[in-house]
Amino acid sequence: MRYVMERSTRLVVTLFLVSIITFMLVVLLPGDPALLVLGSDFTEADYLAVREDLRLDDPLPVRYADWLGGVFQGDFGTSYRTNQPVLEAIVDRVPVTFQIMIVGLLIALLVSIPLAMIAAYRSGTKTDTVVSTSSLAMLSIPNFMLALILIFYLSVYLGWFPATGWVSFGQDPMGSLRATLLPAIALAGAEIGVYTRLLRNDMISTLQEDFITLARAKGASTPRVLFRHALRPSSLSLATVLGVQIGVALGGSVIVETIFALPGIGRLLIDSIFQRDLVIVQGVVLFIAVVYVLANFVVDLLYGVLDPRIRKGSASATA
Repeated sequence: MRYVMERSTRLVVTLFLVSIITFMLVVLLPGDPALLVLGSDFTEADYLAVREDLRLDDPLPVRYADWLGGVFQGDFGTSYRTNQPVLEAIVDRVPVTFQIMIVGLLIALLVSIPLAMIAAYRSGTKTDTVVSTSSLAMLSIPNFMLALILIFYLSVYLGWFPATGWVSFGQDPMGSLRATLLPAIALAGAEIGVYTRLLRNDMISTLQEDFITLARAKGASTPRVLFRHALRPSSLSLATVLGVQIGVALGGSVIVETIFALPGIGRLLIDSIFQRDLVIVQGVVLFIAVVYVLANFVVDLLYGVLDPRIRKGSASATA
């Protein structure tokens, strides 16, 4: 419990700092934020209305407190371009981005874990060399380049998958899966390389431990040794990177969603930047940052599950 409380305290402090940084995105912009929002075609009344709405004449701490209070109540503001509430615009696009991100991470884990285990078990052999070289090659391909390659071969040349567009899962599950697969693979490409190399190195060290030798001496089969005894203690570094890669996947979705013309959060952010819709940009950045922080908080809690020594060490240090 003490371990959870410590991590929860860090979570609250981190979220507070994230809110300050996000709020300052508008404050630190050069020039008058009202002019940036309005563009070139506006009246004096429009200008005064925007300044009043953004409370630009109030002291900075008052503006921050008012904005943060609205966020806690679910009021992220309203878009000046579409008149749509920011939170509503984000919620409408969350399923698209999360579906792509989750499928991409699942693909990366389902491919990388078996490859890493095979490479670790056959360390120093040709199999290990092939796996290591392939994972390095995946790391070297940017997700936008992989997306273009997938579109050319699997969409344009073979016609197996749609090149652009989106179908919601509730409307057509199979059509949604077909629309999800290529963007998810594009996001998963580099992650496969990262996860494979990281887990392979950790598992090679784990397989040299005494408890692995003892398990083999007791007659445990190779699959049981790998999955039952070696995988869990080798997963700490993978769990750490997985939390970080969630943020990377959210960032990568900006490019991937643009290439595949998907109505996700990344596409919303890009469109809002070009349209100078600062309220939407601020809301989307805050949402992505909060998701990233919460994901790493969950990873911290998983440490205690994967390795109870971390919980005990934290409690002993506090005592």
